[in-house]
Amino acid sequence: MSTTGRELMPGEAVPVGEIPVVSAAAFRNVVMDRIGRGDWLAALFGHPVNGSVRVTAILACPRFGELRAVAFDPGASYPALTPECLEAHWFERELHEQWGVTPVGHPWLKPVRFTTPGAIPGVTDYFAVAGEEVHEVAVGPVHAGIIEPGHFRFQCHGEDVLHLEISLGYQHRGVERALVGGPNARTIHYLETLSGDASAGHATAGAEVLESLAGVRPSDRSLALRAVGLELERMANHTGDLGALAGDVAFLPTASYCGRLRGEFLNMTAMICGSRLGRGLVRPGGVGFDVTAELVRDLLGRLDPAMREFTDSVRLLFESPSVVARFEHLGTLTRHEAVKMGLVGPAARASGVARDVRSDFPSGAYRWIPVLLALKESGDVMARARVRWQEVHQAASFVRQVLSRLPEGEPWRPVRGLQPGRLAVSLVEGWRGAICHVALTGDEGRIAAYKVVDPSFHNWFGLARAMRRQQISDFPVCNKSFNLSYCGHDL
Repeated sequence: MSTTGRELMPGEAVPVGEIPVVSAAAFRNVVMDRIGRGDWLAALFGHPVNGSVRVTAILACPRFGELRAVAFDPGASYPALTPECLEAHWFERELHEQWGVTPVGHPWLKPVRFTTPGAIPGVTDYFAVAGEEVHEVAVGPVHAGIIEPGHFRFQCHGEDVLHLEISLGYQHRGVERALVGGPNARTIHYLETLSGDASAGHATAGAEVLESLAGVRPSDRSLALRAVGLELERMANHTGDLGALAGDVAFLPTASYCGRLRGEFLNMTAMICGSRLGRGLVRPGGVGFDVTAELVRDLLGRLDPAMREFTDSVRLLFESPSVVARFEHLGTLTRHEAVKMGLVGPAARASGVARDVRSDFPSGAYRWIPVLLALKESGDVMARARVRWQEVHQAASFVRQVLSRLPEGEPWRPVRGLQPGRLAVSLVEGWRGAICHVALTGDEGRIAAYKVVDPSFHNWFGLARAMRRQQISDFPVCNKSFNLSYCGHDL
């Protein structure tokens, strides 16, 4: 058996016994070697094996469009990866919290979700900065608005932010544990509500894992409709974010227009499946709704005028000197920092990191219609805004092409039993970035372990890093330029 990991493709189910279990030192060597070659850490998680815990890493290799899985048994402790591999930072904190395994040498083993018995979300030791005129500003977890709870603690010198510490866990629902023992009637509902504004993304990732384990390939027609759902979700959320960014700098024309146009894209999703958030669209084996030729004409008829208004309203934003002055050079992350932290999605691409599952690991309709990367180099709020602007236009073009030549085929094929003793991984480019789902089945063909990595899990630390050396009053703009998920992180 190879000690460098088991190669597999997204959507491929492999025997669990073929995943090499190596020593802690060999595990470190594999991870560090692959990261050094340009791979990134898609997942690092613990799961029970014979009354103990096993740690498995899933490494994504964009050069060859393949994944690599490797595992080790850590016992009570092991030398931490984080000092040499920063993108393992959050994963190792999670391992420590969930399984009691200590990554020795990790710089800050603070709880990620406060899931240990007796833990209270937010009650922990926080990083502190001492010095003359240094002060602390605590924000949340309850915010002035209808948003999810999260706690932000700023260490400041005057208005300058020295350090931002982000504490989450207030939305923990135990979804990964609830998926164990499935699939059952509730499984798809857990998947599409992992993060409410990414229903199509997470439902697609979960469906792909189950289909792989069942040996079922959905029809090309259903794969095309899933991609339409994903791109409409991307358009709606990017449009909403651009409007919110405009609102944060009091540029009301774009803020008001994008608020309405987000609704237009959401309504297009509702025209397909009856839900503005895409609930019910994706089902293991295909999709829950088909489209008629008349519905396709109606969708395309709505898309073009909505895109004209989007283009005009957001162009106003980027042409306003006051907006440019607020967005440029704010919350900057260099390419080196983005790679080192393992950022994904628009946050990575705005810093020049060419990382997009749709092009690196294409599946379904993305194999027929390539997606061009929206890349910027400056890594600031303006870059993250312009990546969104470009991706909305690309998504609209993609939707037009898919709907104009929908393949024939049945919308759904039955998914019955799962193969026992298998591991499967899916990667989907949600609107925030790479969504990774990993499932392992036991001897009875039921889910024995399930791991979800929302793109926010990779990117929260990026937001904290982007706020260093900024003014505390810049936080709303910088935060919205990332727009990460609380519940997608907390699970």
